[in-house]
Amino acid sequence: MKRIAIQGVPGSYHDIAAHHYFKDEEIELICCNTFEEVFEQMKNDSNVIGLIAIENTIAGSLIHNYELLRDSGAVIVGEHKLRISHSIMCLPEDNWEDLVEVNSHPVALAQCREFLQRHPSLKVVETEDTAGSAQLISREKLRGHAAICSKYAAELYGMKVLQEGIETNKHNFTRFLVVSDPWKVDDLRDYTRINKANIVFSLPHCEGSLSKVLSIFSFYNINLTKIQSLPIIGREWEYLFYVDVIFNDYLRYKQSIDAVSPLTKALKILGEYAEGESTL
Repeated sequence: MKRIAIQGVPGSYHDIAAHHYFKDEEIELICCNTFEEVFEQMKNDSNVIGLIAIENTIAGSLIHNYELLRDSGAVIVGEHKLRISHSIMCLPEDNWEDLVEVNSHPVALAQCREFLQRHPSLKVVETEDTAGSAQLISREKLRGHAAICSKYAAELYGMKVLQEGIETNKHNFTRFLVVSDPWKVDDLRDYTRINKANIVFSLPHCEGSLSKVLSIFSFYNINLTKIQSLPIIGREWEYLFYVDVIFNDYLRYKQSIDAVSPLTKALKILGEYAEGESTL
């Protein structure tokens, strides 16, 4: 049995992504309140695998998780892209006319803005977790309260789904990274399928430094799917660049890394893995 640390409670999107990624395996969830706690669980037990959201097609990148990943020393071994579909739910004895308040994570609320605008009588209250809102309403028997989260949470907490698919944009996906202790990588990664990598590096503060790196990746036919820059605290106008690359030839990819290394500072490979599937 694999032990998977996630941020959130059962019924959360992290829970759903974990079960999709490890669909043919028995897993035990370790539910954490914060992403920091996810990495702490991994630090305390090298057998614990972490699953963390890193990017949403609407809300963008989870910047802090990039920093946690780099500082932790954990290695990315896989990814999963989950279609995010929100539902509104309440206690079984409540109906639309009983509702006075809706609770959810601020990102989920923002993604359902048009739906909420059509229900101006509902007081919108931000909480720390989507499924956690349903859990609280169920546990405390909060009449008149509704939660916005996955419909899967309704099954777990005995809630009634009033409407599904209330998100404004139906092309709403979150990308999750599967991370592990470096010593456990060989047990979790299929080396024959590796075609993606995440790297991070800094550059000298001089003209053309980034363009030279990008030119080398282009020469080796490496496809850059994302570049995320973060300022380096205490070093004015210097940045860390988090780069996702996809490749067809692993040898050419390694050659590109060797070629750009002399032009960068503190280059680190955060993980090499197979590009993840999408779950609708």
